[in-house]
Amino acid sequence: MGLDDVQVSYMTLEDIDDVMIVEKLSFTIPWSKNALIEEVLNNRMAIYITAKIKGKAIGYAGMWKIFDEGHITNIAVHPEYRENGVGSRLVEKLVSIAKEQGIVKMTLEVRKSNAAAQSLYFKYGFREQGCRKGYYSDNGEDAIIMWKENV
Repeated sequence: MGLDDVQVSYMTLEDIDDVMIVEKLSFTIPWSKNALIEEVLNNRMAIYITAKIKGKAIGYAGMWKIFDEGHITNIAVHPEYRENGVGSRLVEKLVSIAKEQGIVKMTLEVRKSNAAAQSLYFKYGFREQGCRKGYYSDNGEDAIIMWKENV
């Protein structure tokens, strides 16, 4: 697989089944299918994108636009496609969309133990700005709060 084979586009309802596979393989407490459908269809603040190969979603990312801020809700890549630049393509696209929509800063929470994700976010200008103690309900792990200024 080369990155040229990966197409990044806005998520549609047709992508949900593939996205649910990625979601379940990526998170100990995955979002429900109904929650994702609700985000795509009815949440006017939500922006969701997918990374696809040959029409099959292998990764996705979501962001809520709240006034002039973007809050990244999820970024996940199917385990078979990790460490190939797919996560980078998703972050790049979210930042590009943020610029287009007048978002001036972006934020996210990431597990304290997830060094790979933190490294990805640092690469795109996110910086650690705080901690949410016991944020993750599955194991009580802390979340690092990261911000990107001047999108």
